[in-house]
Amino acid sequence: MQHKKQIPALLLLLLFCAQNLLGQEKNFTISGTIKDRHSGEDLIGAEVLVAGTHTGAVSNAYGYYVLSLPQGNYTLVFSYLGYVPKEINLSLTANAKQDVTLVEGGVELGEVVISAEQKNNRPGKAEMSTEKLSAKSIKSVPALMGEVDVIKAVQLLPGVQATSEGSSGFSVRGGGHDQNLVLLDEATVYNASHLMGFFSVFNNDAIKDVTLYKGDIPASFGGRLSSLLDIRSKDGNNQRYTATGGIGLISSRLTAEGPVGDKASAIVSARRTYADMFLFFAREENLRNSTLYFYDMNAKVNYRIDPNNRLYLAGYLGRDKFGMRYAGMAFGNKTGTLRWNHIFSPLLFSNFTLMASSYDYYLRSEISSQLSQEFESGLEDYAFKADFSYHPNPANHLKFGYHFVFHTFLPGEGGGIGEESIAGRIAMDREFAMENVLYLANETDIAGKLRLKYGLRFSTFQNIANGQEHQPKGSIYHHFERLEPRAGLVYLLNTDQSVKAGYTRTVQYIQLASNSSAGSPLDLWFQASPDVKPQLCDQFTVGYFRNFAYDAYEFSAEAYYKDMRHVVDFKDHARLLINNDLTGELRFGQGYSCGLELMLRKTDGPLNGWIGYTLSQSRRRIDDINQGRWYRSPYDKPHNISIVGTYEITPRWSASANWVYASGTPVTYPTGRFQIEDSYVPVYSGRNEYRYPAYHRLDLSLTLQLSKPGKPFRHELNLSLYNAYGRKNAWTILFRQEDDQPDVSYAEKIYLFTFIPSLTWNFSF
Repeated sequence: MQHKKQIPALLLLLLFCAQNLLGQEKNFTISGTIKDRHSGEDLIGAEVLVAGTHTGAVSNAYGYYVLSLPQGNYTLVFSYLGYVPKEINLSLTANAKQDVTLVEGGVELGEVVISAEQKNNRPGKAEMSTEKLSAKSIKSVPALMGEVDVIKAVQLLPGVQATSEGSSGFSVRGGGHDQNLVLLDEATVYNASHLMGFFSVFNNDAIKDVTLYKGDIPASFGGRLSSLLDIRSKDGNNQRYTATGGIGLISSRLTAEGPVGDKASAIVSARRTYADMFLFFAREENLRNSTLYFYDMNAKVNYRIDPNNRLYLAGYLGRDKFGMRYAGMAFGNKTGTLRWNHIFSPLLFSNFTLMASSYDYYLRSEISSQLSQEFESGLEDYAFKADFSYHPNPANHLKFGYHFVFHTFLPGEGGGIGEESIAGRIAMDREFAMENVLYLANETDIAGKLRLKYGLRFSTFQNIANGQEHQPKGSIYHHFERLEPRAGLVYLLNTDQSVKAGYTRTVQYIQLASNSSAGSPLDLWFQASPDVKPQLCDQFTVGYFRNFAYDAYEFSAEAYYKDMRHVVDFKDHARLLINNDLTGELRFGQGYSCGLELMLRKTDGPLNGWIGYTLSQSRRRIDDINQGRWYRSPYDKPHNISIVGTYEITPRWSASANWVYASGTPVTYPTGRFQIEDSYVPVYSGRNEYRYPAYHRLDLSLTLQLSKPGKPFRHELNLSLYNAYGRKNAWTILFRQEDDQPDVSYAEKIYLFTFIPSLTWNFSF
C-alpha cells in the first residue's frame, strides 16, 4: 500500500469530522465522575440521559462523563445495570461539575417509567457485537472445581466457543485463539491460562469490568483479527478497608483493599492452588515428590493528585509449575501499567499510559545425566499510549491518539544440562519489531434517530535487524503500512428497538505457531516479515436489537460475514520448536466465516440469565493444503447453544445452572492404510473432513448465605457440580492396533471429566 493513497484518506476523515463539529450553537458542559457509593469504584459504561430526549452520554473506562448542552433547565437520569437510577435537576447557565454516586440494588416500581429505557439502553447505543459482563454475573456462573473464571463465562456468549474441553482458549466468530487481543488494565496478556488451560489467569475478586468486542472493535484498539477482551481491575475501595476471599478444595484466594491516606486507594489480590499437597498420598513415589500448582497476584494503586489529575499503577504476576523427578515445566505472565489521567478542560479528557508485558516458558528433561536437556522461550512488549477524548457539542464525541509498541521475540534457547550431557546447546536469534499507530474516530447523532460512528486507524509494523539479516543491528530492514477503517450506524425505530450495521477492518502483525487448535503453553509467537504477510480481515455485520417488558428483557439478532486474507496454517507434521526456519513450515491462503447469533437476556427479577444460539460456518483455502480445496477451519462448529440462569430462591439461597451444546470439532481421520513389510501406514482423509461427537454439558451451582443481612462479616457456601450428568465428551480420539491382531485397528476416545463436585467457602468483611 503506497503512502500517497493513505494521506488523502486521513485528510478526508479529518474534513468530515470538521464538517460535523463546526457551526454548532454555544453550549455549556456538565462533567464529572460516576462511582459506586460504598466502594468509590469508578463505574465504567454508566449512562447519563437528559430526561425526555435521546441526548445522553456514557462514562468512559475511568468513570468520567461529559455532556454539552445549551442553556436551560434539565433533569439528568444517571443509571448503571444493577444499580438504583438517580435523578438530578439542574439549571444550566455556566459550565458545571456534577459527580454522582450510585447505590447497588433493585429498582423500585415508582422508578420503572423513568429508568426503563436507561437501565440498559442497548438498542440506542452506537455499538454492536459487544458484550459486557460484571464480576457479579461472572460469579453466578457454575465453575469448574469451584474456581470462578472470566474466560469460562465469556465462552458462554453467542459467537464464542471454547477451543477444547476445559481450555481457556476461545474462538470468536470462527477465528483462531491467537486472533483475540486480551488486555488486563491495557497491558497485553499473551497466555491467559493456568493449569494447561483449565483455569484462566484472571482472579474474579480483583476484576471490575469485562467487555468483549466481537466485531465492532474501537479504532483505538487493533493488532488482532477477531476480537478484543478488555478487562479492567478494581481500583481499590477508597471509603473503607475490606477483604474478600475463598477457600476451595484445590485453591484459595484473598483480596484486601482500602484507602491509603486521603487521596489514594489500593488493592492487593493473591491466589494459589494446592493440588500438589494431595500428591503426598499417591502410591507412586515419583508422584509424591511431584510439583503441581499455580499462583498469581494482582496489585493496583490509584492516586488522586487533584480533580483534574489521577495516577494509576497496576501489576500482575502469575506462574505455573509442574515437576516430576525426570521432567518439569514452568510458564507465566507479567504485566505492568502506569497511567496518568488528565482533564485539560471539561470537554477534553486524556489518558497517557506506559505498559510492559512478558510471557515465558521453561522445559527440562533429566532422564539421565547424559540426556539432561532444557529449553526456554518467550516474548516481551514495552508500549506507550496517548489517548484523547473530545466532546465539542451534544452531537459529537471525538477520539484520537497515538500508540507505540516495541516487541522482543525470544524464539528459544537451550540444550544439554551439565558437562556430562551429550546434547549440544542452541540459541535461536532474538527478533525485534516496532508498531506505531495513529487513530481518529467520531460518534455523531443525526436528527435524534440516526447515530453514526466512523474511524480510521493507520498502523505500521517495522522489522528491526538483530545483526543476522546482513543489515546493521538496530536498523529497520522491512516495514508494513495498513489502513484500518471502521464504521457503524444505528437507526432507532423507537425508544425500545433499533437496527444496526457495521464494518471493521483489522490487521494482525504477530501470530502464533501451534499444532493444536486449543493452544498450549509451549506455543510460539512470531512476527510478520518479508516472508510472512500480516493477516487481514474485513467484517460486515447487521443486527436487530430490542428491549421489552420495561427493559427486563433484551433480544438481539446479529448476522456477520468475515473475509480473511493471508491466513496462516501449517503443513502436515510441522516442526515448530527449535526451528530457525519456521517460515518453511507455514502455508498461507484465504478464509471466511459467516453466521447468525441470537440472544435473549433477562436482567431483572429473581430469575435472570440468557439464552444464546449461534449458527455459523468457517472455511479456509490454502494451495498446499487439502489439494488447494476449501476445508473446514479448526474452529468450524455449525451449531452452538448456551443457556445460563440464576434464580434467587430466598434471600439466603440461590441456584444457578448452565447448559451448553456445540457441534463436534473438525478432525482429520485415517480412512485406510497400506502395509510395508511388517508396518502399517495410515492413509488420511482430507483436512478436517470429519468431526468429533457433539459436545454438551450441564453445570449446577447452589449458594447458601451463612450471614444475616447487615452484618459486617459476610460469608457463604457454594456447592457446584461440573458436568452434572457425566457426559464423556471427547477430548481426542486415537486409532490403535489390536496387540494380537495387528491388521485390526480400533478407535479409542479419551475424555477429561465426567462429573466434578466442588465446595467453596467465600467470605468478605
